[in-house]
Amino acid sequence: MTTYAALLRGINVGGSRKVPMGDLRTLLTGLGYDAVATYLQSGNAVFASDHGDEDSLAAEITAALQKQIGFTVDVLVRDHAYLEAVRAHCPFPADELEGKQLHVTYFSEQVTEDRFAGLDRSAFLPEEFRLGDRALYLYAPDGLGRSKLAEVLAKPRLVKGLIATTRNWNTVVKIAELTSTGG
Repeated sequence: MTTYAALLRGINVGGSRKVPMGDLRTLLTGLGYDAVATYLQSGNAVFASDHGDEDSLAAEITAALQKQIGFTVDVLVRDHAYLEAVRAHCPFPADELEGKQLHVTYFSEQVTEDRFAGLDRSAFLPEEFRLGDRALYLYAPDGLGRSKLAEVLAKPRLVKGLIATTRNWNTVVKIAELTSTGG
C-alpha cells in the first residue's frame, strides 16, 4: 500500500464549487481506497491504495467527482515520498517564517524557468519564488491575499496547460505528516 494525498483545486473557497469533506471521504472509500481522511475544508484528502499511479488515481478521482457532483474538479495526486521531498527541499527558511508567508503551488507536470522568462522578478521584491520538482515555492511576506506576485503567477498565460493548486506552508507540512502515518 502506498499513501497518497489528493489535492483538489478551487473548491470550497466561495461560489458554487462546494465539495463537502464527508462526501469526499465517502467517495474515496467507495473507490476502494483505505485509510481515508481529509484535512481542512479546502480539498485535501489522504488515502492508501495498492493499485494505480499518481496520474491514474487522479483521473479516477476526477471522474468519480464529476459523476457525483456534476462539475469537473482538477485533482492532483502525490505520494508521501514526493510530498516529503517538497517539504524538505524548500529553498526558503521555512522554520523562520509564518505559514501564511510561504506557499507551494503543486503543478501537474514539471515547469521550467522558461515559462517565467518575461517576468521582472525584481518588480515584486521582497516577494519571490523558486521552482522545485513539479512545484513552485512562493515567499509572500504579507500573505497570499495581498501578494501581487501570486496574482501574476496565477495568470492563465503562465499556468496554461497545467493543473496548479496552492497550499500554505502549514498545510504542506501537515499533508506530508498525514501521508507518513496513513491519515
